[in-house]
Amino acid sequence: MYNIKKKIPVLILIILITHLSCKKTYNLPETDIVINEVLPVNISVVPDQSGQYDDWIEIFNLSSVSKDISGYLLSDKKTNPDKWKFPQGTFLPGNGYLIIWADADTTQPGLHANFKLSSLGENILISEPDGTLIDKVTYPPQTLELSYSRNPNGTGEFKWQNPTYNRSNSNP
Repeated sequence: MYNIKKKIPVLILIILITHLSCKKTYNLPETDIVINEVLPVNISVVPDQSGQYDDWIEIFNLSSVSKDISGYLLSDKKTNPDKWKFPQGTFLPGNGYLIIWADADTTQPGLHANFKLSSLGENILISEPDGTLIDKVTYPPQTLELSYSRNPNGTGEFKWQNPTYNRSNSNP
């Protein structure tokens, strides 16, 4: 008689090895500048400087020293990593946050990227001015007004949670 119970551990091992071998890993350089939070559906959380509820990306500086990120690159496409460039004079305070509105409206005051975020999920990449990728986030589809946030703040795994616009993501 064929005993399937003896075959299950082997099958699980094969599935696990296959899954792990297909998973891509990214060896990113050590950096103090990270993508900290992404809000791809903003209906009522916080408006931009023009009073519009646009999607946003929060960048965080893990260092206690202010960083000049002029010329850094932000994108939602791996094939076009220099889609939007931080303007000259953009500083990220030590242990501080910077919000980039993802509304494709670069004529508004403040930092507005020339692309929008998809509620269907996508990649967000930040690179140094020379194109070196320093952080990448891939968020899944979202329909609720939750943010995809690092928890603990700046270093942890990403998870869906209530937005913490311009402040720590860590739960009290």
